Amino acid sequence: MKPRVRHARFWTGLAITLLVLGGAAAGIYRLRRVQAAGTLPVAPARQGDFSVFVRCRGELKATRSVQVTAPVNVPSLRIVWLAPPGGPVKKGDMVVRFDPSSTQQQLQENLAALKQAQATLDQAVADARITAEQDRQDLSTAKYAVEKAGMEASKAEIVSKLQGEESRIDLKLSQQKLLVEEATVNLHATSDKAKIASLTRLRDQAQAQVDLTRHRLSEMDLRAPLNGIVIYMQNNSQGWINAKPFQVGDQVWPGGVVAEIPDLSTLEMEGKLEEIDRGRVVVGQQAMVRIDSLPELNMAAELVAISPLTEESFEWPRTRSFRAYGRILKPDPRLRPAMNGSLDVVVDRIRNAISIPAKAVFTQHGKPIVFVAKNGRYHAAEIQILARNPDEVAVKGIPAGTMVTLVEVKQGQTK
Repeated sequence: MKPRVRHARFWTGLAITLLVLGGAAAGIYRLRRVQAAGTLPVAPARQGDFSVFVRCRGELKATRSVQVTAPVNVPSLRIVWLAPPGGPVKKGDMVVRFDPSSTQQQLQENLAALKQAQATLDQAVADARITAEQDRQDLSTAKYAVEKAGMEASKAEIVSKLQGEESRIDLKLSQQKLLVEEATVNLHATSDKAKIASLTRLRDQAQAQVDLTRHRLSEMDLRAPLNGIVIYMQNNSQGWINAKPFQVGDQVWPGGVVAEIPDLSTLEMEGKLEEIDRGRVVVGQQAMVRIDSLPELNMAAELVAISPLTEESFEWPRTRSFRAYGRILKPDPRLRPAMNGSLDVVVDRIRNAISIPAKAVFTQHGKPIVFVAKNGRYHAAEIQILARNPDEVAVKGIPAGTMVTLVEVKQGQTK
């Protein structure tokens, strides 16, 4: 082959190779630009009623709750069982159980004392009956002796004077003996009555102790007074620094508050209303409650109260705020007191507004813009802001369905 032909083929192959490499590089460049553009987060512009609201951050609180207290007249209260803290309970469910062993032992001792007191009383009553029966017999004998002596004395006129005098003496002796017997009967009756009364009081006291101990045993189990959840109070017996919620094994002082059960149907969102927004909010406005740990929940609410006094923050810069209270119309069963969230009070509505996420709005040359996505390319579009919420903005200047980026587009990616 001639050198000139080989030389031409070489340069031709080199040119073809360079063209292929250049085309591949351009394709890769364009592909990377499209992929880079397509991976940016975007959101559509939505059309519909736009609610302008004031957001109040706060936490859930129950307006009604009932305390569970230990019995007042029961000593040595030690917890042996507790319902799970924060768990749901129904009215009548067991919440706290105290150790009943010492009270049960005391009940056995009181029952034994009651049995002994009753036996002593029964014996005294039986003895009194025997004594009364014997006294009746002795009294009857004495009366018979008087009557017999009286009959003998009545014969004094037909017998000798000596026998008549003896009969009159016997009559007087029989009468004196009858008086003594009557006095003895009265004494026995009075004594037996007093003894029986004393033993009856002892029996009644023993019965009262048994009743009291049984009542204490019935108070060893504390039950829920309403439906709700159990929140145990702090045990300050070791000082407020070492205070912990009550747990199994703790001693409880009589009458002490062990737990609290809030009524979940009375949950309200208590939020902080900034002073700058106070003039836009009035009681009765519709609201929406959102919970941080349950982001899927949007619960309708109503603003029911606003505190008349302001509260000043201790952080710098100092701010003033009011307390706003929103009642949840249909509380979710998963809600719990002290859950953090927000109370969004609706202060205005815009019909058929175009809304976009607040983080899709940027500033260019002092004017608000959005970056519109189309076919993997982006361009800046100027907009007009009609209303602004913390997470959403009502705008004019773009049609509904426009895809806008949620991050600012670099200059090289702008069409």
